[in-house]
Amino acid sequence: MNKVAVLLLGLVVFSSGCAITHPVAKDYDAHLMKYGYEKTLPMTGMEAGYFLDPGTKRHSYEFRAASVGYAHVWVVEFGKILDKTLQAHYVQSAFGELDRGVRGQDDSGYLIEFNLTSFEFKDYRAHAALDITVRRDGDKVFEKLYTSEGQSQGAQMWMAGVFGMKNATLKSTKQSIDAILEQFILDLRAREIGAD
Repeated sequence: MNKVAVLLLGLVVFSSGCAITHPVAKDYDAHLMKYGYEKTLPMTGMEAGYFLDPGTKRHSYEFRAASVGYAHVWVVEFGKILDKTLQAHYVQSAFGELDRGVRGQDDSGYLIEFNLTSFEFKDYRAHAALDITVRRDGDKVFEKLYTSEGQSQGAQMWMAGVFGMKNATLKSTKQSIDAILEQFILDLRAREIGAD
């Protein structure tokens, strides 16, 4: 197929409203296997349960990037990525214990609530704002809004095609989560929350 035919086919696909959708969270397990070792979080002895608020669980953010063509739609489901990150070995090993929604449901022990307030992918990186609340025996003991951004992935987005775009989206999103978790754990340690 010559270049003119490929260009015409691309224009037809783009102008017809057809889109190639890429839900990146489905590939996040493999991404964690490859890149989970890149981050070491500070340690806390806190034993807690956690849950994501319903809006965070259902979160879905779509964007297009000129680097791979506007026919491609990238879908970031932040709640799915956050939950898989919290279950990852490098996060689990930073806590004394961190269970999905187990502790705290009966008003005993610590419970960490994650509430995504905003997420976007712009300027070649992920930008996130996450409100984190810690409760003990049902009472709020700590709450803070954390904001972060992943590193710019511009080079990878422009040079590595569709596969590079997927990896860049996952990498920057993970970096934004890691930055929030690191600051959150440091705040827990500074306030001696969960040290008992």
